Amino acid sequence: MILIAWQLRSAEVTDEMKVLFKGGEIVDGTGAAPYVGDVVIEAGRISRVEKGGVPEGEGNFDKVVDCAGKQICPGLIDAHSHNDFFYDRDDAEMFYRPFLEQGITTQITGNCSFSPFGVEPDSPYIDKVGGGLFHAVKAGSFSEFKERAKGRLYVNLVPLIGHGTVRCSISGYDPKPLSKEQIDREMKLVDEAMEGGAFGGSFGFMYEPGMYAEKEELYAFAKEIAKYDGIVTVHPRACSKVALGYPLFGTPPHIEMALDEVIDIMEQSKCRMEYSHLIFTGTSSWPSIDPMLKKFHDYNEKGYKIAYDNYSMTYGASVITLALPPWYLALSEKDRKKKSTILKLKAVIFATKKLLGLDWCDFTVAYISDDHKEYEGRIISEIAKEEGMSDMDMYLKLVELSKAQGRIYVDKYYNDEHIRRLMEDDLSIFMTDAWVEEAGVQNGSAFQCFPYFFVRAKKYGIPVEKVVRKMTGETVDRFCIKERGYLKEGYAADITVIDFNAMSVNIKNPSEKPVGICHVYVNGEPAVENGKFTGTHTGEVLLKN
Repeated sequence: MILIAWQLRSAEVTDEMKVLFKGGEIVDGTGAAPYVGDVVIEAGRISRVEKGGVPEGEGNFDKVVDCAGKQICPGLIDAHSHNDFFYDRDDAEMFYRPFLEQGITTQITGNCSFSPFGVEPDSPYIDKVGGGLFHAVKAGSFSEFKERAKGRLYVNLVPLIGHGTVRCSISGYDPKPLSKEQIDREMKLVDEAMEGGAFGGSFGFMYEPGMYAEKEELYAFAKEIAKYDGIVTVHPRACSKVALGYPLFGTPPHIEMALDEVIDIMEQSKCRMEYSHLIFTGTSSWPSIDPMLKKFHDYNEKGYKIAYDNYSMTYGASVITLALPPWYLALSEKDRKKKSTILKLKAVIFATKKLLGLDWCDFTVAYISDDHKEYEGRIISEIAKEEGMSDMDMYLKLVELSKAQGRIYVDKYYNDEHIRRLMEDDLSIFMTDAWVEEAGVQNGSAFQCFPYFFVRAKKYGIPVEKVVRKMTGETVDRFCIKERGYLKEGYAADITVIDFNAMSVNIKNPSEKPVGICHVYVNGEPAVENGKFTGTHTGEVLLKN
């Protein structure tokens, strides 16, 4: 069915201010070449886009924003976010400010199977929503989420319902297959969200409880989303050559098997599909780039709608237990220290690193504990050398010091040439997949990801309009978001003004604010003015119906 979009305003515009963005290069989100002109906004909407500029003396403006030498763009859209878990916190500003300061006005949320809604009212498993990565202040129904979000949002949110959340609501982390009655209960939760205006749903095959779901359940979820012409985003079961979700030997690269699983669900359900954060973790997975990109394009030529999003960084965030097998984590502290256990563990980790194409120099410590700040931001192999330990022993020490709760950053998701190739590919759009941590070294994607795409574009000779298209018009087209993503009369006044030539980031300091984001307006109100954050709450929950 065709759904006509409307939006739920989280805060009414407080006045009828008429603002002129004057004399900038208009990069309208279509991918067309920029042209010099003016943009006028009134009461939260774009009222005029004038090539060459509004004639002198025409129009009475309450504010004029000088954009000479800069680019006037639609508000940038983050195609993969988890910021729906922070909107109702008392300290919410800290979680949204860095995204606004990199020009982002809208975030697509509910990814990787996690959403703070999709929960039965009497569920005994509410505390498990978020898979241990995220913690909802108040998990509930989609209608409750919409009501609770009013007046709280710094950015616009495009909600997806997480399969992991609805499954967790019904059976917690129980690995047993769901009964037909339980699957029917899942579908009722999906219907409540989709009828209420959610844009689709998400899977997370690396996380509990989604990793336990069998095909019948997965097909049912995707088919239910397809009934509403929704999109399904997928965190695949593998992002590397080998992964725990597949047999270790006698198979194709697991990262390619993971794409085949996504395609199977798409073929069975006929839903539109977004492959989340296309990465190739470890050098051994890099040969899979060619066959996987070919498969994406082949299926689009067959008439399917499947594409992907990607980062501008070569690394990503993970838990410190990433290199530890499940059998080791299940042992008691006493059994972990047995000599036989340590020998077996070291052999397994050594083999795994070789198979992945990673080494200890690719692991940077983000956080161990408040008592061990000295390790933050440092590479494990360098710490080991300083302390006179083997890399493996140093790693195990850090796991112990953090009580297996530490965080790390893993490099070799790509190299620079891979990122260039994905930036230039027709099927890519851009995302951050990052959130602000309360302690430790921050993920640079939360502060610098989109500006770094601009920096890379300058280096690679990619025109600014092509980059902006992937951050705006292409993203709204893919997710069917109405009246956003383009500079068009009547569209919502989400505006980002950048200085493309001055754009810069300091990737050595991941939480440093980028240079080159000048003004950011959300629904006609300034969230960033002359590079300074204002703190306005004019974001909306965007609804599909």
